[in-house]
Amino acid sequence: MNIRKQIGYLLQKSSKALNQGASLIYQSPQQKRVIPWFADNGDRTLRLDYELDDNSLVFDLGGYMGQWTSDIYSMYRPKIHVFEPVAEFAEGIRRRFSKNADIHVHQFGLAGCSQVAKIGLDGDGSSILRPGRRVEEIELVRGSDFLEQNSIHKIDLMKINIEGAEYDLLEHLIQFEIVLRIKNIQIQFHDFVPEAERRMRGIQADLARTHELTYQYRFVWENWKLKEQF
Repeated sequence: MNIRKQIGYLLQKSSKALNQGASLIYQSPQQKRVIPWFADNGDRTLRLDYELDDNSLVFDLGGYMGQWTSDIYSMYRPKIHVFEPVAEFAEGIRRRFSKNADIHVHQFGLAGCSQVAKIGLDGDGSSILRPGRRVEEIELVRGSDFLEQNSIHKIDLMKINIEGAEYDLLEHLIQFEIVLRIKNIQIQFHDFVPEAERRMRGIQADLARTHELTYQYRFVWENWKLKEQF
């Protein structure tokens, strides 16, 4: 190897090492936020620790592959409604629970208003609010309409992980006092939505009137439990 090649090789290795070092040193805000959550093993503890039984009703908003539904069902055997608007994911959940009459899969999302929307597909990060590698048309159903049409007056646990659409939905559920029907609301807020911080704080202030905060990892997961007087 001549001198010029040796120098080029060394520079290439140095550049690669610097890039690797920088990636270890720099962490995005979200990477920093999830550190305490993972340290507390929140996915296996807090997200599953509820007073449920086979008479309970659970809503899973943003079913994706159905793992959370599977975990909750294996522990408590409740009735579960899974909402997943992406066709591929909804079909996968249907197949997964095809022999389980307690789990109902809906190929639409719950939202603040009924509409047909376009979703950017990006695995568990698929969102109607940011682009993806592919786009698909999906159906959204107004949350209050679904509850009225199905005569649902009490939900023991509602998990919401809908990639930015949680703001419109929660504002709708609060406005129409649907939150009073929900004993526990498990939410993942997302920070890429315009005015996310302001809207999140407004929702939290409204929820605090009817629910109490049981755990909170900012922009990761938090849970609100209905107060005793309601």
